[in-house]
Amino acid sequence: MKTPHFPPYLDLNPVTRTQGVIQLPGSKSISNRTLLLAALASGDTDINELLASDDTLVMLNALQALGVRWEQKGESRDYRVHGADGRFPVRHADLFMGNAGTAIRPLVAALSVLGGDYTLHGVQRMHERPIGDLVDALQRVGATITYTGSHGFPPLHIQSGHIRSVGWQVNGNVSSQFLTALLMAAPLMERDHAIIIDVTGELISRPYIEITLNLMQRFGVRVKREGWQKFVIEAGQHYRSPGRIHVEGDASSASYFLAAGAICGGPVRVTGVGRNSIQGDVRFVDALEKMGASITLGDNFIEARSNGALRAIDADFNQIPDAAMTIAVAALYADGTSVLRNIASWRVKETDRIDAMAAELTKLGAIVETGPDYLAITPPAQLSPASIATYDDHRMAMCFSLATLNGALRAGTQIRILDPQCVAKTFPDYFSTFATIKQY
Repeated sequence: MKTPHFPPYLDLNPVTRTQGVIQLPGSKSISNRTLLLAALASGDTDINELLASDDTLVMLNALQALGVRWEQKGESRDYRVHGADGRFPVRHADLFMGNAGTAIRPLVAALSVLGGDYTLHGVQRMHERPIGDLVDALQRVGATITYTGSHGFPPLHIQSGHIRSVGWQVNGNVSSQFLTALLMAAPLMERDHAIIIDVTGELISRPYIEITLNLMQRFGVRVKREGWQKFVIEAGQHYRSPGRIHVEGDASSASYFLAAGAICGGPVRVTGVGRNSIQGDVRFVDALEKMGASITLGDNFIEARSNGALRAIDADFNQIPDAAMTIAVAALYADGTSVLRNIASWRVKETDRIDAMAAELTKLGAIVETGPDYLAITPPAQLSPASIATYDDHRMAMCFSLATLNGALRAGTQIRILDPQCVAKTFPDYFSTFATIKQY
């Protein structure tokens, strides 16, 4: 996977209108889940339109280090993964996980269940992202996991334990990825009865669990759900390749382009995702509609347009926290104060996104109020030019490209995005792609 070369900063000029069609890159959430399931399945899986990004490269490299064979088909985004039939061939490995939460968390659970001797570590921010709830859940059922740095955070050392198939329980109010990890690992156990996973606390980001359940079913494992508090994996189920699987376009990435259409007239259409998507972030368009945008949904596209006048919004974004970041910048163009509620999970993402977003929105002239789990944004009459810090967080860089739209930025000024390289985590071509819909 080739990553574009970036300078230390990128200057973006004011834009008066947006219009065009964007083919989305593959979903990160679907890509990394699919890679791991394909690796653990029996048979070979052809994966079409896999996301090309830092996070998927982390997973590919980890699987290779664990002895899983895969090939990329030429320069395409199509891969073949040779399933290891429920066991990793390599039982002793040192794995670098970068800052990829969608890679490290399910791997920790899978490696704990399968046994072996493994170390997992990443960049400094990964070592600041909590994993204690997942480790606690695994240790309670017999996993042998040791923190080699700060308690509750990577890096980790995993050794063979004696995993019990009863008493699985996990906290749901920090990250849905902890439940995803347990769900994906449960079918790897040899057992003659069901595994029941109980969730304590309110389960956040439920749409991401729906992605997990959908993909597990594609690979031959059905999970029974009792509300959002109990999940049952019956005995006798094993991962089997579906033969071929197509990765949907990334709904979180779609949010930037759809917001551009809503802010700056449009129409802007994204293809690769549509009304039947398995990704919860397509619900982002509901928030745009509440702000006054016109949305059209097709089987494989979504289109946004507006008259350029947006209404302020006060809404709960617990279920779509990543896409909600885009609403925070769109709020700069609203007719009053917008409030984003129930977003405490922002604080344990690639950076503390509540504090980071508040700092950068304030640079643009907005009045911002923050709390433990909310953000309130009152837009200025005109945006101020600013240098936007990105905190090594891809979504910060992509969100703030929207601050150049609709004449809100004074003519002759610019928005400077610092460290634009960070978009390589999920969307290496973001800025060149975004440029195709801009009209000056």
